[in-house]
Amino acid sequence: MLLTLAVAGTGVQSSPARALADSAATTPSVAEGVYSAARSRLLQIRTLVSVANKQSVIGSGFLVSADGLAITNYHVVSQYALEPQTYRLEYVAADGSVGPLTLLAIDLADDLAVVRVDHRDLPFFEFDKRALADALPKGERLYSMGNPLDLGFTIVEGTYNGLVERSYSDRIHFSGAINPGMSGGPTVTADGRVVGINVAKLLGGDLVSFLVPARFAAALLTRAASSEPPSPRDLKGEIGRQLTLWQAGLYKTVLDQGFHPADFGPYEAPESAAPWFTCWAQTNADQVPKPRATVNTTSCSSDTRLFVASDLSTGLIYVVHSHIRSVDLNQFQFAAFVSRQSQSAAGGSGNQKWRTARRCDDDFVAAAAPGNHPPLRVLWCARAYREFDGLYDVSVMTVTQDRGNEALVSRLSLQGVSYDNAIGLAKHFIDAVQWTK
Repeated sequence: MLLTLAVAGTGVQSSPARALADSAATTPSVAEGVYSAARSRLLQIRTLVSVANKQSVIGSGFLVSADGLAITNYHVVSQYALEPQTYRLEYVAADGSVGPLTLLAIDLADDLAVVRVDHRDLPFFEFDKRALADALPKGERLYSMGNPLDLGFTIVEGTYNGLVERSYSDRIHFSGAINPGMSGGPTVTADGRVVGINVAKLLGGDLVSFLVPARFAAALLTRAASSEPPSPRDLKGEIGRQLTLWQAGLYKTVLDQGFHPADFGPYEAPESAAPWFTCWAQTNADQVPKPRATVNTTSCSSDTRLFVASDLSTGLIYVVHSHIRSVDLNQFQFAAFVSRQSQSAAGGSGNQKWRTARRCDDDFVAAAAPGNHPPLRVLWCARAYREFDGLYDVSVMTVTQDRGNEALVSRLSLQGVSYDNAIGLAKHFIDAVQWTK
């Protein structure tokens, strides 16, 4: 239930104020005009469990051609794409009409899909030319539409704030309330042209939402119109193909951006120079009672999460360094403490639906140029993806072995990586663990 709050200081309106209020009440708003023109072009997209004929996922979409092509998010139709024998797709138009959908193309990296409805000669949206050229001015008023929480089609006003900074994938920052169920709906200008596609909101933030830029949808639409759609049984293979291409680009970019050294007591270790890594620090130095060994940890993670399924996201990269120093432990006690810390850092096997059980190898290694490198114990662990050949989750952990009262535990974790990319990055990571110069 909503509460109505009284506003202090308001009373009976004077005649001019009442006249202005009456005028505002009878003058159509921009949002009213935008929604009125757009309503017949909006769709609710449903993924249904075939045997039960009941919805499993709902989202939104919008028509982009007279012959029934429509845009939505990949994550709205992902269950069907991965398991077409279990799910089916349908749409519900704003007038209540219902019909089947055909999935024509997907763009995993940009969370987009092209579908076709079973009607022709339909009104449709056009893309904003300025948006296609990334030339929209920051601050322009925009209007997002969709069907939030299955409550019915709505329109939300907000502001264009340009592309998100420090992000690997291009996303538009939209200061409007995008809610579950609006995913895949259009966000348009005052003249009704599409600027972006609703995709996500920031949990814990107010009016911080994100759009996929329209240029990605336009490119996918061109591809869908010029090529044969994959058969349902080939969709999972297409997802795997796109996932493999995406990781190749990601890890090449990581290597191209390079690493910079960070100091941890007598050691230095690598952190990514890519701007879309965020780092945080924590310490146990202020714990009560006083710890017998101090642990100062820096954790860096990439903004590269890629949705594949409701229970599978991949593409994240973690770099964690823990500098451990004894306070009053002897060498044997300190060695046991470091061992416990490294076991905790290694983590567990996790969900095995999509990945195999983890396999690990543990050994002592010498760096390529041993003159400035401490001796290291290295733990390599990997899990293969069951459905996507050639991709793995890999973690590499190093523990320095040169001191009895001080150590550096470093970990590199890579999700959805090919074997060759994992080997290349691991070698670079290990070689970069050095004594400070």
